[in-house]
Amino acid sequence: MLKKLSCCVFLLALLYQNAYAQLPDFTEMVKTNGTAVVNISTTQKAKAEPDESLKEPQLPEGIPPEMEELFKHFYNNPDGGGGDDEFGSGDTQSLGSGFIVSEDGYVLTNHHVVKDADEIIVRLTDRRELVAKLIGSDARTDIALLKVEATHLPAVAIGSPQQLQVGEWVLAIGSPFGFEQSVTAGIVSAKGRSLPGGNYVPFIQTDVAINPGNSGGPLFNMDGKVVGINSQIYSRTGGFMGLSFAIPMDVAMNVVDQIKAHGKAAHGWLGVQIQDVTRELAESFGMKKPQGALVSKVVPGSPAEKAELQIGDIITEFNGQAIERSGDLPPMVGMTPINDEATLKIIRQGENKTINFKIGLLPEQDEKLAAAKTDLKPANKLAIKVTELTDEQRESLQLPHGGILVQDISKGAGKDAGIQRGDVILRIQNHVIHGTDDFDKIVKDLPVGKSVAVLIQRRGSPAFLALKIDQ
Repeated sequence: MLKKLSCCVFLLALLYQNAYAQLPDFTEMVKTNGTAVVNISTTQKAKAEPDESLKEPQLPEGIPPEMEELFKHFYNNPDGGGGDDEFGSGDTQSLGSGFIVSEDGYVLTNHHVVKDADEIIVRLTDRRELVAKLIGSDARTDIALLKVEATHLPAVAIGSPQQLQVGEWVLAIGSPFGFEQSVTAGIVSAKGRSLPGGNYVPFIQTDVAINPGNSGGPLFNMDGKVVGINSQIYSRTGGFMGLSFAIPMDVAMNVVDQIKAHGKAAHGWLGVQIQDVTRELAESFGMKKPQGALVSKVVPGSPAEKAELQIGDIITEFNGQAIERSGDLPPMVGMTPINDEATLKIIRQGENKTINFKIGLLPEQDEKLAAAKTDLKPANKLAIKVTELTDEQRESLQLPHGGILVQDISKGAGKDAGIQRGDVILRIQNHVIHGTDDFDKIVKDLPVGKSVAVLIQRRGSPAFLALKIDQ
């Protein structure tokens, strides 16, 4: 009996030893790379007037608005804003992380860490504090390049995010809550995530513990190479909840190269607004399964308009790369050099087509909203009251022709489809809505029990909804 018990204990010990041996050991990686990770502190002088540039980020297509507040940039406080006024002077103090990418003093961090900073201090592991110069910054990818006057600095090795696999171990080093050189580890949860305010970044999702202060710090693979820059978290509390997001290093280094060469980054532009194809929309377009990026708007004067891309087209490939979801397209276009020739494969009214176009330069655009209080058309079988748009509203919405305003909506097929008061209905299936009379005529002839695509514009952004009349 004692012999059997001894054998069991031995086997358990052996199993424990084998299980322990399979866990990764990060000690050498931290020793080798930890000295290249820095703490970044910034000071922003108090301003008499509020900064109008601090606006809420725009949601990418396919992410509901209620999720926006759950995504946080994280440096110094859970809301990703500035720090505390420590000295009572009105100056703002903030903390973040960064890492050295070259021995001659180039440092990489997040744009939001150094945004609007009047002074940037880089603190090394040997306790040296160096004033950093902002070489350039790109808000769209949340990348900033700094330079300190020093030589022979320890620098990280850059890895390839393309070779990173879901389930692979990764490690982060940073300064959460100001605790410098904090190390956390986890696995890659997903790749190619599209997040609010990051349409041009296919984020790496991990379960590495990330908290305020980690922003701008490196994400290492098991070869000790940096594959990402920790940038955002998904959180209901402002702290870590197992969902962290990093900017891939291929995106970051593309921006760095442009900043070094031109002082700023330029992004490729197609000139469309897109959304995911849902199961209901796929049915309305006669598709076998939901896939691709559905075009809900073509910007006037854009490369898309010149290539004769149309509203309702479904983009399934870009330069030979498959587009499964709408979020796949913007990073591909954004990373393509300006003026390069590119090819799209699309589905248009059930037919496959190929479109060639030249990549444009992404401009800064802003659309305004409008409301109306005019005579209403009576409710129809969609239970929607609509009105014509005034000239002022058309100018504000940049809609020279077509469209009617939803003034009121009751329980019914329209509300079930997601149409809301204040929406502008632009198109039903392939029919452009020219006015309220046109709307009533088209609605009257809608089929029962079949999904129909409805194009609306809401808060300046167009979107397709799937409408089905049950009876």
